[in-house]
Amino acid sequence: MTAPFNFSAGPAMLPGAVLARAQEELRSWRGSGISVMEISHRDPAFMQMAAKAEQDLRELMAVPDNYQVLFMHGGGRGQFSAVPQNIAGQNDTVDYLNGGIWSDFAIREAQKYVARVNVVGGLIDTPQGRAIAPVTDWQLRDDAAYFHYCPNETVDGIALHTIPEQVQAPLVADMSSSILSEPLDVKRFGIIYAGAQKNIGPSGFAIAIVRDDLLGRAQTTASTVMDYTVQAKERSMYNTPNTWAWYLSGLVFEWLKEQGGVAAMGEVNQRKADLLYQTIDSSEFYRNPVHPDYRSKMNVPFLLADDSLDADFLRQAEQQGLLGLKGHRYVGGMRASIYNAMPLAGVEQLVEFMRDFEQKHA
Repeated sequence: MTAPFNFSAGPAMLPGAVLARAQEELRSWRGSGISVMEISHRDPAFMQMAAKAEQDLRELMAVPDNYQVLFMHGGGRGQFSAVPQNIAGQNDTVDYLNGGIWSDFAIREAQKYVARVNVVGGLIDTPQGRAIAPVTDWQLRDDAAYFHYCPNETVDGIALHTIPEQVQAPLVADMSSSILSEPLDVKRFGIIYAGAQKNIGPSGFAIAIVRDDLLGRAQTTASTVMDYTVQAKERSMYNTPNTWAWYLSGLVFEWLKEQGGVAAMGEVNQRKADLLYQTIDSSEFYRNPVHPDYRSKMNVPFLLADDSLDADFLRQAEQQGLLGLKGHRYVGGMRASIYNAMPLAGVEQLVEFMRDFEQKHA
């Protein structure tokens, strides 16, 4: 069997070229005779690598100079608590759009740190599938310290493809599953954060991009290691960082630049998503439960007409080298996560298998 295609939602597939280079350098990074996991984070060589990784990310996303790029611990869930502790007071109100399961987790975490979490809107059921409530129905607060939303919900396969224009409070976006997948106007946001394990690198690591005017607002009881101002001052090295994850993320940034950058990746990602959704929509055997206007380009859930065939579908898919297709335990069915590292060939092979399976079982 050829190398499998990993459709897992996260930890997710990494570029083959990145893994090959990491393997080559594992025991002797830059000819040092030791691994990057063994070198001091204060070593000039590591500091140089870390600075380059930050600069590459800034170039890929066109991050303006008045934003800090922080490499942090705790993944996306860590940022669920970091955001309210950093930019809202304990007596403040904050706005959250509940667009799916991860937004719901973020809301629950924010409720520990602020007086009121105002849920401005959420999911609705329509004849064409699940969708996000229209902007005209959102109940925004004029006094909100910030507005939080998740542009791409990994579990639900639901995405908000436009940046909310009517929001006046600083925009905070959980882009764990969509960062670097297409061009983005960073200037529209106060904070962008992302768990690394989907489009960046290993799990347990996170990126936070924070506008300068939002620094210096942390609650006095905020965790110091999660304090954006402290981490910005210390260049993300207030405490010992995850050196392996930082190194691998830097390799991914280099790989992305070699592919033509975020714009080029966006074009490929659109082709992958179009192919998979067209296959589902042209079939009576498969069904996507999301309204077409809110479909994710990164995470494509789908249901079989006969769910008694789910186990056979997964077993035969694995035999064909198509891994990680089981849907999230909260929603069931199937889910194909097609992040940057998934080549078009992987989606083409999945589509071929889906059509063959349908012919045999429809």
